[in-house]
Amino acid sequence: MKTSSTSFKVACLFAIAGLSMGIGMAASQDHTLMPAHAHLNLLGWVSLFLFGVFYRLHPALETSRLAMTQIVVWSVGTAFLTVAVAALHLGHAAFEPVAAVSALLLLGSLGLFSVLVFRSGKLPQPAARVMTAAE
Repeated sequence: MKTSSTSFKVACLFAIAGLSMGIGMAASQDHTLMPAHAHLNLLGWVSLFLFGVFYRLHPALETSRLAMTQIVVWSVGTAFLTVAVAALHLGHAAFEPVAAVSALLLLGSLGLFSVLVFRSGKLPQPAARVMTAAE
């Protein structure tokens, strides 16, 4: 499976979850979980979608195990951090270590993405398509 497609699909799932969370908060008039909602939308929807755009623009990375690992680690970190932030805002201090480990997973994933970005200039690029006039 292509890394960009996986990234787009998971981003859509996070967007649906984030929108549902927002609708639930609006319906209940209880915005206690707004920080978790923001983490879910920014890390899950926006960041994953942007990662997907980058991978789509760099075809040499589309089937890279390293790139897929980056997406999987980011997704797991986002899911756990969102739950931990929600739990912390509901007063469950025991989730502090979960938040810390999740944040470190995200940092590691972003570090891996940064390595891929800096290395992407050295990867072989597909030949440019030359458009010619129809004869």
